[in-house]
Amino acid sequence: MSKKAIGFLLATFTLVAVIIYSVQNPPTADAQIVNYKSESCGCCKMWQDHLIDNAYTVEGVNVDRMDLKKDELGVPQNLRSCHTAVVEGYIVEGHVPAKEIQRLLLEKPDAKGLAVPGMPINSPGMEVEGAPNDPYDVIVFYEDGRQEVYASY
Repeated sequence: MSKKAIGFLLATFTLVAVIIYSVQNPPTADAQIVNYKSESCGCCKMWQDHLIDNAYTVEGVNVDRMDLKKDELGVPQNLRSCHTAVVEGYIVEGHVPAKEIQRLLLEKPDAKGLAVPGMPINSPGMEVEGAPNDPYDVIVFYEDGRQEVYASY
């Protein structure tokens, strides 16, 4: 076998190994999420537990005036929910599924963040046994004010 063929095979093997490692080790384990919430909000804690169950490290920070924190971070009024998190420079507003945060961190769009407006029943942290699911959208929002559906549940 020629040196060129061996080099090609080695490069191909390395690329395949990197892809397999990336798929098996998504960027959740190293992602530190800071979740700003009201001390009295139970669903905020349940959402944090959902993230922890999906290999995230979460720091819950109790805030007296969530409206002021949302203003400071630039969360659009129409997308607001009960808690606001920050991960790797992105804002995560409300009951966004861990799967969509993982996708955000993999794709790294030029966005400000993701949001699930309101508090949809059976979204992560809002589980109600026996209750029908509220359909909801995960919205990606941008610095220029644009908002688009990122995922639907």
